Amino acid sequence: MNVTIYHNPACGTSRNTLAMIRNAGIEPTVIEYLQAPPSRQALEKMIADAGLTVRDALREKGTPYAELGLGEPTVSDERLIDAMMAHPILINRPFVVTPIGTRLCRPSERVLDILPDTHKGPFSKEDGEPVLDAKGKLIAGA
Repeated sequence: MNVTIYHNPACGTSRNTLAMIRNAGIEPTVIEYLQAPPSRQALEKMIADAGLTVRDALREKGTPYAELGLGEPTVSDERLIDAMMAHPILINRPFVVTPIGTRLCRPSERVLDILPDTHKGPFSKEDGEPVLDAKGKLIAGA
């Protein structure tokens, strides 16, 4: 299965998502989007395919969001995308694209919606929180 993750290795959610993809027996294409951001067209497509608004895909924490005045309700989607293109740190992460669908994987378990059911046994997040049981099935409440 062809899977692409727009990844930030400094982000725990992104690392957990990547590990879940690999736990499914898939070695994805990993794009470190801070060094190689998606094109405007690709970003707009990911946002639309994930069923999100542009604002839903915008990251505030640890970004120049406030300094750029992006919190004003009158800021257009076009201006938000312009800001994301100029400052890729504003793109929320991780986005994952598969033939099954596209998701912004926050929380990381959202990736399970777009992966085949081929998980190799149990999986726990970096912090020890269990996500999949010994049979590779989602644990209730995860």
